[in-house]
Amino acid sequence: MSKRRMFDIDFPSEPPVAKPEAPSSAASAPQPATGAPETKSAFRSGEARRGPMATAISENADALRTRAEVEQNIRAENDRLAHEFVRLKTLGLVVDRIPLEQISTSKLIRDRAVNRDPDLQELKESIRDLGLSNPIRVEEDGDGYQLVQGFRRLSAYRALYEETGDEQFRLIPAGLVARGETLQGLYRRMVDENLVRRDISFAEMAQLALSYAQDPETGSDSVEESVALLYASAGRQKRSYIRHFAELLELIGAELSFAEAIPRALGLDLKKHLVETPSALPALKQRLRERSFSSAEEELSLLRQALKTPASDVTEATTSQRAGMAKTTLRCAVPAGTVRCLARDGRIEMAMERDFSAVDQRRLETAISAFFDALDGEDI
Repeated sequence: MSKRRMFDIDFPSEPPVAKPEAPSSAASAPQPATGAPETKSAFRSGEARRGPMATAISENADALRTRAEVEQNIRAENDRLAHEFVRLKTLGLVVDRIPLEQISTSKLIRDRAVNRDPDLQELKESIRDLGLSNPIRVEEDGDGYQLVQGFRRLSAYRALYEETGDEQFRLIPAGLVARGETLQGLYRRMVDENLVRRDISFAEMAQLALSYAQDPETGSDSVEESVALLYASAGRQKRSYIRHFAELLELIGAELSFAEAIPRALGLDLKKHLVETPSALPALKQRLRERSFSSAEEELSLLRQALKTPASDVTEATTSQRAGMAKTTLRCAVPAGTVRCLARDGRIEMAMERDFSAVDQRRLETAISAFFDALDGEDI
């Protein structure tokens, strides 16, 4: 007994060829041979037939081919979108809403005075009414972000969230700057934005140049080099003004409370006066230390008076102050060189040919602690 075949699959070796239409006369139509298999007769007449399995295999192959083409198109589109995302991110055009607590301002030394900003209230009102039209710029930093541009806008958002507790102020729109940009490039982004805004003072720009020169990670060796790098977009005259203000801050910056309020003309004249009349410097610093200013105008008034004081009066006042103030000056030889020391009531100054800004902060703290331990210990 022969086994019964479940499927009869008959694949043609060549596709069927259509034959010309036969005459309509029934007598001329060929008659199939008696007893010939029906399937073979149908194939010979051009009426190709497939079994169920052949149809299923063909349809499955078509489906797999279509799916592969779709997957390939999806991967190509994803690659294109990924490259476009990187390009936009490099340009700082990718914007997201970032929680305030994830943004740090520690990487860059800010070129804004952080204590006083008379226009901050106006900025807060504008954000409250209209929203933030210009997103801040941040760089990804581990699990958080480092601020590159927008210190005032970030400060306004933080103040609004602290005052209102409104969740809409907890997330700030921010453009994402691609990681890997140099420190100098990040500083230039910050500086150039404020130069365009034209509302940053010469003292703030000068203080940034001083801090940049003192930062060991920037690679800048002098204030002049820092000004040239940071303010390359500014004109030559403006860079000259910034250098003069930097010299002024080196002379009396530690004694000033409202340095950012000093107008350009007053700052330039004051710096020239102190350089040409060195005897005026100690008296001015002493007066600044003794006064407590409640407003910028009070301090500016004292600085203007210093310009009007005759050199003879300054010399007499300085001599009188020195006569009533005990002081000790000495030179001390150490392995690193010679230290010049000036000690007086409430103050001690040491100077030598060495860049102390390059010394690690913890080592400085240890050295200072050891200095006072030796100073207050038992006499040798």
